[in-house]
Amino acid sequence: MAVTTPPYASDALAEGTVDAVVIGGGAAGLNGALILARSRRSVVVIDSGSPRNAPAEAVHGLLALDGTPPSEILRRGREQVRQYGGRVVHGEVVSAESAAPSADGDLRFTLTLADGRHITARRILIATGLTDVLPQVPGLAEHWGHSVVHCPYCHGWEVRDEPIGILATGPASIGHAYLFRQLTEDLTYFTHGTDLDEDSRARFAARGIRVIDTPVTEVVNDEDGALAGVRLADGQVVARRVVAVAAPMQARTQGLEGLGLPVQDLPKGRGFASGTAGATEVPGVWVAGNVTDLVAQVGASAAAGALAGADINTTLAIADTDAALHAIAEASPEAAAMISKP
Repeated sequence: MAVTTPPYASDALAEGTVDAVVIGGGAAGLNGALILARSRRSVVVIDSGSPRNAPAEAVHGLLALDGTPPSEILRRGREQVRQYGGRVVHGEVVSAESAAPSADGDLRFTLTLADGRHITARRILIATGLTDVLPQVPGLAEHWGHSVVHCPYCHGWEVRDEPIGILATGPASIGHAYLFRQLTEDLTYFTHGTDLDEDSRARFAARGIRVIDTPVTEVVNDEDGALAGVRLADGQVVARRVVAVAAPMQARTQGLEGLGLPVQDLPKGRGFASGTAGATEVPGVWVAGNVTDLVAQVGASAAAGALAGADINTTLAIADTDAALHAIAEASPEAAAMISKP
């Protein structure tokens, strides 16, 4: 599911080579850019304007910002990045690949946007997020982020005590049911063609979780357009006000194939592999947020962006020092020899 945010003013794309390009203007990307900009690095955020949490009314579980609309957090984030000289450019990266290194051997990358513009960067931070792959049930998508939810920590309090249905997508939905049972006593688990072992059925029964094996064919609305229940294949309508779905998650990797980043299968989906502080196996490229940590909430994604930004700045500082030594050696081999002596 991809929903665009309200339009905002876009900065001009920087000319020449910048220290870092951040692909993705969500919490991870903006916080990484903020760290870099505050370190006096030239940084450009390229944002397509379609964050995963755009349909949600508010961000929850984020200390001091609980209840803040996602669009407001992003607006503040863009302002803060700009405050320190960073640029935020509305656009979509369709190609990213390694380029010839600089004369002193530093890394270079070329990125192309959908409108044909280009930018060259020394380092890249990928924070493109992910896409939730919803089951193909008519009526489900239109309630996504409101009456159709995925995270008990993001939306749970808001749907407490409601009649909730778990629309199963696989084994992950079993654990999902236990978490939502904490929020309501009226919970129904729709297996929807997935397996549910006898032990789980017994545990569900112990917690008062009703199990329905008949497949769901559509989501039913009331006369006001609100979610009222789900219709089963036998025609029966089971009244529900909320449907929870542990939807498979896919990292947004389109346009980044040229970087050759390794991708890994995770329990709840597929994302980029990463190491310490978001570093990847490709020198000069970092990843942060939901593109590599599928279950990270806004706070965790922002923190990951900050760690990646700091690590990028460290590598740039070392590269700057290497470049300074290279320049001295080019100008005067004798002076370079003196500097290199212990």
